[in-house]
Amino acid sequence: MSQNKDLHLNTMHTLHTLAISLDGTTVEKKREEIREYFHKTYDFFEKLFECFKNDDIFYLKSESTRHPIIFYYGHTATFFINKLIVSNIIHERLNPQYESMFAIGVDEMNWDDMNASHYTWPSPCEVKVYRDLVRDKIDHLISTLPLKLPISQEDPMWIILMGIEHERIHLETSSVLHRQLPIEWMKDNNYFPPCIDVNTAPINKMVSIEGSKIILGKDQEHHLYGWDNEYGRKEVEVSSFLASKFLVSNAEFDVFVQDGGYENTSFWDEEGQAFLKIKNVKNPVFWINQDDGSFKYRTMLEEISMPLNWPVDVNYLEAKAFCRWKSQKDGKNYRLLSEAEWHRLYQRAGIQDVPEFDDTRANINFRHWASSCAVDRFLFDDVYDVMGNVWQWTESHMDAYDGFKVHPAYDDFSTPTFDGKHNILKGGSWASTGNEIMKHSRYAFRRHFYQHAGFRYVIGNELEKEEENIYETDTLVSQYCDFQYGEEYFGVQNFAVACAQKAIKYTQDIKQGSALDLGCATGRASFELAKAFDKVCGIDYSARFVQVGAELQKSNKVGYYQNGEGGLKTRYEVHLDELGLSSVQDKVEFWQGDACNLKEHFTNYDLVIGTNLIDRLYEPYLFLESIHERINENGYLILTSPYTWLEEYTSKEFWIGGYEDENGNEVSTLDGLKNMLGKHFDFVACEDVPFVIRETPRKYQHTLSEMSVWKKK
Repeated sequence: MSQNKDLHLNTMHTLHTLAISLDGTTVEKKREEIREYFHKTYDFFEKLFECFKNDDIFYLKSESTRHPIIFYYGHTATFFINKLIVSNIIHERLNPQYESMFAIGVDEMNWDDMNASHYTWPSPCEVKVYRDLVRDKIDHLISTLPLKLPISQEDPMWIILMGIEHERIHLETSSVLHRQLPIEWMKDNNYFPPCIDVNTAPINKMVSIEGSKIILGKDQEHHLYGWDNEYGRKEVEVSSFLASKFLVSNAEFDVFVQDGGYENTSFWDEEGQAFLKIKNVKNPVFWINQDDGSFKYRTMLEEISMPLNWPVDVNYLEAKAFCRWKSQKDGKNYRLLSEAEWHRLYQRAGIQDVPEFDDTRANINFRHWASSCAVDRFLFDDVYDVMGNVWQWTESHMDAYDGFKVHPAYDDFSTPTFDGKHNILKGGSWASTGNEIMKHSRYAFRRHFYQHAGFRYVIGNELEKEEENIYETDTLVSQYCDFQYGEEYFGVQNFAVACAQKAIKYTQDIKQGSALDLGCATGRASFELAKAFDKVCGIDYSARFVQVGAELQKSNKVGYYQNGEGGLKTRYEVHLDELGLSSVQDKVEFWQGDACNLKEHFTNYDLVIGTNLIDRLYEPYLFLESIHERINENGYLILTSPYTWLEEYTSKEFWIGGYEDENGNEVSTLDGLKNMLGKHFDFVACEDVPFVIRETPRKYQHTLSEMSVWKKK
């Protein structure tokens, strides 16, 4: 057990540390600052899970589409280990099973595996033991990792900060999930007191906000930690608008409820109407119906008299329905803020960003209560709650600024939300901490999701319609879409098609039942394999790539951009039916996964094909030494690779080939594969498969990938 743990348990009762600056006076002081920040976060997160009356509650779900609560208890700890491993900072897992089981499944993506039969959840006590092991590991790394100031995104300590900020996000999202559990399952552990100011609500009114040019985004040298979507630049000319002085209160929203707002479908768009039908809701989720027709209000751990003067907690769909209702009532055009308009409120109020931000003057960071408070409590210039109380839904979809780049350790933090289905929230809530309360923070959720979120309404110019294209700003994914679904160049056959056809030919002597396409990228080979195999599972480490195949399977089409000269781009659209693949799409499934640590249920395959995979794994030995366990008797393993070993992907000590041994002999990758696979496989054949990747109209990569074929003994 870390010697620092008891120290921090004695001092962590609050989370008043706002955030960690990336610069500082000395390395030693910075290490201790990070250590304190880590332990406070880790301890406070665990306090959330001490609010259950018994351990059985860990295995229940707050939402039918989400994992049981036990998943979230383990998830934030495994995140540290998984990111440190993929970043080549550590090379040994603490618990491979946990680090696979607790890795994926937070945001209702259709590649999240929610099949309960695939999981045997450990006990809360066992997860706590694991969390303690992770705590000790991270504490040790904080002391020993190379550190220079200011900390940059390339530094190992950035991954530690990433894990801490990730857990601070889950402090809030877990508190939302706990708030949705039946009250009889919860107990008060004296850490999360609600506000007691329950009173009548003020009458809302509009405040005139002068227009201004707003510059969104920050540069790479910014002094605070950031997620990838925060970096870059976007200039917006915000026109003058009117904004509600207060967040919409429970009292103000109750007028909408009493006026039949949930029953009148004219106030709800198509997505909103689907939400009403699925959930059968008649009022906000945290309003508790009483026998006399009145409501109580659900805080995290209590049911209290309805606090009419607190902000209402709703999802985006409910907030928009209210705006349509109010527009009809008042004969005006109300809508939600845009992201840039919120920044204008922030700018106009003269708010200082972290670390100068004063959290005593806002209901944020668990600074005052573990609940909302009156909408007329915290004033910023002449508008209340610009920061804190509840998040504010905006009209803006999550997108990328010019200059956006994914962080290689967490390439799926933002890009899966660039789909037109996630709206940005701004301002933070009473449970927002760390990065969440920074000026540049950008978080987006599905429109039917609940957070501690409400809204204010505005009257302003109509906003420009946002294009829904998730790949316009993701150059690499667009390039792979073109590689797998675009034209053929210089007479070279489409690589994914060629690999699938060759795999089908090599496996004709066995039953072509189930195939696993590892490193499936955007999914073309998975669809092609389904022409012969009864079932195909496509897995890729990157959700950015898996998302393409999953979207094609769901809607039959996907769009991407092909680079032209300079900044020119041409949009293309892929259709499964035009490729002759729509008849097999139901035979394919896509999952996000780690080839070096796959979940146990990915097994019993007649074929496993790893396409251009081996030289991009962080520890290919982990894959090669165990893959035979997932293949049926007489089944096949097919590997393709150009063997471009690079230390940025695989530490040299884990290369399969491409080096000289201790006797000065050259070791090829094929030699290494024969040595590793020979015990369980017979070597069948080897051939070159060429491919061409288009970069620009005048620049192409022409590569030879070696395909090796192995049959299980």
